[in-house]
Amino acid sequence: MAEVTMDKIVSLCRRRGFIFQSSEIYGGLNGAYDYGPLGVELKNNIRDFWWKEMTQLHDSIVGLDSSILMASRVWEASGHVSNFTDPMVDCKNCKSRFRADQIDLKGACPVCGTRDSFTAPRNFNLMFATHIGPNSDSASTIYLRPETAQGIYTEFKNVVQSSRMKLPFGIAQVGKSFRNEITTKNFIFRSCEFEQMEMQFFCQPGSDDKWFPYWREQRMNFYKKMGIVPEHLRWHQHGPDELAFYAKDAYDIQYLFPMGWQELEGVHDRTDYDLSQHQKFSGKDLTYLDPDTNERYVPYVVETSAGLTRNVLMALSDAYDEEATPEGDVRTVLHFHPLVAPVMVAVLPLVKKDGLGEFATKLEHELREDFVTYYDQSGAIGRRYRRQDEIGTPYCITVDYDTLKDNTVTLRFRDSMEQVRIGIDKIVETIHEENRKYRRV
Repeated sequence: MAEVTMDKIVSLCRRRGFIFQSSEIYGGLNGAYDYGPLGVELKNNIRDFWWKEMTQLHDSIVGLDSSILMASRVWEASGHVSNFTDPMVDCKNCKSRFRADQIDLKGACPVCGTRDSFTAPRNFNLMFATHIGPNSDSASTIYLRPETAQGIYTEFKNVVQSSRMKLPFGIAQVGKSFRNEITTKNFIFRSCEFEQMEMQFFCQPGSDDKWFPYWREQRMNFYKKMGIVPEHLRWHQHGPDELAFYAKDAYDIQYLFPMGWQELEGVHDRTDYDLSQHQKFSGKDLTYLDPDTNERYVPYVVETSAGLTRNVLMALSDAYDEEATPEGDVRTVLHFHPLVAPVMVAVLPLVKKDGLGEFATKLEHELREDFVTYYDQSGAIGRRYRRQDEIGTPYCITVDYDTLKDNTVTLRFRDSMEQVRIGIDKIVETIHEENRKYRRV
């Protein structure tokens, strides 16, 4: 496999319409990105892959879409107002800002090289504050949520009552979060606006010892199911200096990004801290009455929390390759799992004359009912295959002169570059079958 660098990923994303820097025509906004035509399809497909895995394929998980804006007391109860901070220092010479725990305060400034130029560390709250209503005062202050989990906790009672859920059960949510990061780097890995895929699994106190390893196994298996190279994944257990004071145990799934091993998803045993805090601050009863034992208690929570935008970067990094071809050149290819690829099927007429273009256009329109498709009739067929390889399209269909005679087409597979001849009436069935048995080669 080719060496995957962040420069290669960024260049490909911009060139092929995956990801652009926000407000680029105005010089760009640091820590903010726009997802282009292919990027938004990739992101949505990963989201849908996760959502199906966590809700449709699970017996006892329901969905939620809570508001980004919540009462300020929510963030007081969760501890974000007082504790969600990073130590920050500034260089007195060049005015650059850094996290105090990520640089040598006695060394030289990483930007300008000046020594003994740092200010004293001070806490910096990572939440974005704004105001709601006509007055801009302390009473109107609210925050853009820094995580999606709190909306799940505040709606716990409503979900139990309206959906008649019985413990153990989970609530899943995908949504945007915002953090006023001191430093944003490594492309979309760390940004001020991002999306999370979180699930809070509520269970009886004591049963978390069973569910915590269960969800660790489930979440690691998810990435393997998505076709991620197993050697690029590993576990990291939180040590005493990393573990939150309320957490019983915590593990991160780390991925080998171009810049090294970094957190991709966390699996945490949060005990009853969150519901207890919201019960205390709201004055509302958030206990659960167990119908089997008639016991009332505050449930424990096992959390799985993944970054959707980090999953996009992971998918791009893991799929990227540069391969030698039988013709003696090198092709850039993205080995996406077919179900997350931005385009599933490309339809390519061998030439655009003699009715082949019209036939291919009609076929591509018919396939739109089942797949995300792409039509391309410009250039040599080999060059068009390469363009589809570069955006990760798993299947290419070529319409040629034999198609007009016998209604067969050439189906080309991205990963192996194998080509087979099949009937038009077999295309949908064949692709669905290939998707079901897909394995990364």
